[in-house]
Order: sequence, then C-alpha cells, then structure tokens
Amino acid sequence: MSDAARGRWLVLRALGAFVALPGMVAIVIPVFLLRPRGASARFGLPGGIVLGAGSVVLLWCVRDFLVCGGGTLAPWDPPVALVREGPYRFSRNPMYVAVLTMIAGWAIVFRSSALAIYGIALAVAFHLRVIWGEEPYLAATHGEAWTQYRSRVPRWLW
Repeated sequence: MSDAARGRWLVLRALGAFVALPGMVAIVIPVFLLRPRGASARFGLPGGIVLGAGSVVLLWCVRDFLVCGGGTLAPWDPPVALVREGPYRFSRNPMYVAVLTMIAGWAIVFRSSALAIYGIALAVAFHLRVIWGEEPYLAATHGEAWTQYRSRVPRWLW
C-alpha cells in the first residue's frame, strides 16, 4: 500500500471512530434525550459559545490523534505515539473535556435538566474509564514518556 493510500485509510478510520464514539455521545444521544419532550432551542450566545468551543477542541484533538499520534480516538485503533501537542499540553484528557463541554452547551441551549444529568453521569463514567483503563494502558505502552507527561500535565484542567 502506498503512503498516500495508507494516509487515506487512516483518515477514514479516524472519521469512522469519530462518528462511532463522540458523534454518538455528544450529538446522537443528546438529540435522543431531547426528542420525547419536543424541546425547542433557545439558541443564545452563551450556549452557542460553549457548544462551539467544545466542538472546536474535540475536532482539534481528533486531528492531533491522527497527525501527531498516528491513530484514532477509538480504543481498538489508538495512536502509536503519545500525543502531547495542542490541547494535550493543558489536559491529559481534552477530548473528554470537549465532549462534556458540548453536552453543557446543548443543556444550556435547550435548558434541559435531562442533558445536565446526562453530562454529570458521563463525567463520572469518563473519570472511571481514565483511571481504571486508559492511564494503566498508557503507563504500560509509553513508560517513562507517560510518567514525565503525567507529572507535568493535569488529568483534567486542574
């Protein structure tokens, strides 16, 4: 397979992972939660800014996984290199922060307590996944590079 074909294949894998994971969690499920109530958007600047900021950071993270890490955000196709660029300079988990920011934006736009509760439950699930699954995996696969990165960059934003 040529380098160009390999690159196109990696982009397709990244797109598929994006649709399957954050696309479902940050777009499809919120729409599903809003549907029964027939919620209407009261799209104002605050909600739009929060939703937009989360979306931009999420796309930036997906790009960094592809370009800097040589992989996708999917656990079945992870980056081969430890990604420490872009938003990963400020948080070890900016993709999760971005998804939670998007959920908060949706909750603000639709004034939805169901989406707020969903966001809280998702935050707990993300935290448990990170401490029980991702961090041990990164320690095992990246060794000293992970240890140094972990000592410099906070897990979330604090």
